[in-house]
Amino acid sequence: MNDMSIVCLDLEGVLVPEIWIAFSEASGIPELRRTTRDEPDYDKLMKWRIGILKEHGLGLRQIQETIAKIDPMPGAREFLDELRSFTQVLILSDTFTQFAGPLMKKLGLPTIFCNSLEVSESGEITGYKMRIANSKLSTVKALQSIGFETIACGDSFNDLAMIEAGKAGFLFRTTDQIRHDYPQYPAFEEYADLMAAIKEVL
Repeated sequence: MNDMSIVCLDLEGVLVPEIWIAFSEASGIPELRRTTRDEPDYDKLMKWRIGILKEHGLGLRQIQETIAKIDPMPGAREFLDELRSFTQVLILSDTFTQFAGPLMKKLGLPTIFCNSLEVSESGEITGYKMRIANSKLSTVKALQSIGFETIACGDSFNDLAMIEAGKAGFLFRTTDQIRHDYPQYPAFEEYADLMAAIKEVL
């Protein structure tokens, strides 16, 4: 096992489908399809989402019911199991503990660092609490400060800083726009190709 490196993976779009897109389809609210692939400003995106939920009288329970039906992307669990057999892996996500729990069980309980929702007694989502500002980049820099080399992989705007900061970085199933704007980062569509690229830099 490579003890000096740690692979930092985004969750949604890399290992599991986008939760908000799944909920948009389940609830029939097309506006909720918007994700960090479309909106780089996470605070703006979350405030907008919370406003839409309030408008429609939807809360945490309804989102969790959708999440219970979401499975990891085909091949994701096997990819993660193999990766964890020879290096350390940390999932860095801008999702929330209230969303991630059931999905982590389906992925074999890898370590995840994410944020938390503020929920009223009635189950209404009233706000959210970021674990730390610029959580992905801040975490990667903290890992580097204690002697780790980081390798990062993600699909969205909010992954670019951690991808850029490490020893190596990759895009996975990203948008044509991000692929076009950031040609310096190798972009992959299949887990086997991503695995090969990670092994090459470890």
